[in-house]
Amino acid sequence: MKFQQWNVAGVPEQTVRRLMDAGYPYLVSAVLASRGIASETEAADFLLCDHRLTHSPLLMADMDRAVERISRAMADAERIAVFGDYDVDGITATVILVDYLRQRGADVVHYIPRRIEDGYGLSVDAIAALHQQGVGLLVTVDCGITGVDEVAYARSLGMDTVITDHHECKEILPDAAAVVDPHRPDCPYPFKHLAGCGVALKLVLALAGPDREEAVFSRYCTLAAIGTVADVMQMSDENRTIVSRGLASIDHSDFIGLHALLQEAGLAGRAISSVQIGFVLAPRINAAGRMGAANMAAELLLCDDEAKAEELARELCALNRERQSVEQHIYSQALEMIDALPEDERSALVLASDTWHQGVVGIVASRLSEKFSCPSFMIHLNGTTGKGSCRSWGGFNLFAALEACSDLLLGFGGHELAAGFTIEAENIPAFRKRINQYARDFRGGEAPVSSLDVDVVIAHPGRITLEEVEALDALEPYGSGNVRPVFCLTGATLERAQNVGQNRHLKLRLGKGSAQLDGIFFSATAESCGCETGSRVDAAFYLQINEFRGSRSVQLQLVDIRPSLAPSGREEESLQLLGRCLAGEELLPKEAMRLIPSREQFVRIWRTLEKTVPPDGLTADYLPLLRTLAAATGGADPFLRSAFCLEIFAERGLLVSSRPGDRIELQLAGEGKKVDLEQSTYLQRLRDILETPHRGGGLA
Repeated sequence: MKFQQWNVAGVPEQTVRRLMDAGYPYLVSAVLASRGIASETEAADFLLCDHRLTHSPLLMADMDRAVERISRAMADAERIAVFGDYDVDGITATVILVDYLRQRGADVVHYIPRRIEDGYGLSVDAIAALHQQGVGLLVTVDCGITGVDEVAYARSLGMDTVITDHHECKEILPDAAAVVDPHRPDCPYPFKHLAGCGVALKLVLALAGPDREEAVFSRYCTLAAIGTVADVMQMSDENRTIVSRGLASIDHSDFIGLHALLQEAGLAGRAISSVQIGFVLAPRINAAGRMGAANMAAELLLCDDEAKAEELARELCALNRERQSVEQHIYSQALEMIDALPEDERSALVLASDTWHQGVVGIVASRLSEKFSCPSFMIHLNGTTGKGSCRSWGGFNLFAALEACSDLLLGFGGHELAAGFTIEAENIPAFRKRINQYARDFRGGEAPVSSLDVDVVIAHPGRITLEEVEALDALEPYGSGNVRPVFCLTGATLERAQNVGQNRHLKLRLGKGSAQLDGIFFSATAESCGCETGSRVDAAFYLQINEFRGSRSVQLQLVDIRPSLAPSGREEESLQLLGRCLAGEELLPKEAMRLIPSREQFVRIWRTLEKTVPPDGLTADYLPLLRTLAAATGGADPFLRSAFCLEIFAERGLLVSSRPGDRIELQLAGEGKKVDLEQSTYLQRLRDILETPHRGGGLA
């Protein structure tokens, strides 16, 4: 079980029926209903993707000044440098602007810093190097908003700077020719959630003018879509338009390098969704920046030679495989460190090492945040200083948190979901203490709980058809604010489980009623999944289409699996009988006989509890615990009698128990004292029924 808690959305059946009556398929209707969409009109508005961008780029503060300065540079044949970031957003933003300026005949070069050697954002050394190349105008994309000193240095050399960025602003803005960032406090642009490539797209649209808007958007929407998905931007308003248009246009993109990358990644000729962008394309582009070769990805996307593009695509995919290996090694080390952390240092994970690859720690931070449901801060140490990458979880604002710790930091930047910082090594313990307190305050003092949000519980698995799963494409594109829906089957049978992919993944089959569904669970094995073949399970999953040798079938992509919290018919009937007994309701003699455990069952259950419940108590899912006890108990009615034994032990003071929700909390008590279980009032009432059945079986 990956997640301690599943948060299952309540889906109003009446709303689902209303949406289905309006013509929406069952699965689409259920997802919409789970997200609070109750009417046909609301559904239509939610699913609508505008074909064109709705806000004029000139609504952005300083966009007119940026257009004027760049246009003047082109008219005067001034050399322009586009300065980007080394992640997917920055690379795609760089390519959009460089390609557009080339198309206009501008004298343009580009510069993407090396993550390890140069660090994030503008630097004095890079500006000096560009000045030596004769650059008169520096245009940043996806960076620069905090580069006050660097812009001042460029000005001292006689270079003008145009800043385009989408990160949070600090109090003082750079003194540049133009500062374009929708997060500027004085920026009236109505949509604040564009990625850096989205702002770059808006810049080239403004440079082209309204008459050329459609042609320019058509050329660059796919690159902007890739960067927007990769940067996990809010999937609404113009981002939804950018990504939907970009996905639709990817097959006939003008960029040769993109087609070479699709071919090398095994996506050529296949339908591309935001899922493929996020999990296949983006990691390969990102690998270049993480492994210190971001310029390779930019050169690939700008390449106009097919043979060269194929060569660069192969190198990029090889870099990605190397990144995966390094990432797994760091992740394993991080897990060992977390095991050794005290409880008061687990609200926010702050880990550091001088052996970690600086370019990979950010993606490991993302995995840790997901696994432990808390913000994660991974620090690469180099001598007396460290460079950190951090990732958010559960609405935690990283930028605000780093601001609260700014006196401990040498510098920081980013936004609420992802950020970077530098820190003196000696300040790391103080930073760890303060950021954990900040995280505890944010949570209201509660400990982090790894949780999974489930959109829809599917009661009738026969409804999971190829047509229904295909219809889910209407919900695309997925991203922040419109996440890929998670479905759930409860009380299914794990019919088959087989390790595949060199024992790294789990292929399985679930059965419920007459339906059988095949699934794949990545990074899980039959030994680690916590469920045995033949057992009742709850499974949470994405729905996808598997294509193999020309055949298409539904496949579950497992997100989590657990022993089922849904009772079988027999278990439900047993629990109802137990409830009637505990409430003192009338029972028949044969029902009383079913409830009374044998002496051997009492002994086996108690011994199992002694082995299972640690000294500080146990919190577990109630039904799976009863099944475990029943398996160890044997005899007649083991499930029912295990449940009843827990009640008798509690009544006689041998344990303390409570039942919050689907869980049970147990603490063994009694300190070895012998207790006569036959003195239980529950047992006495049952034996009274058996001895005097003519009294009607009352327990009152």
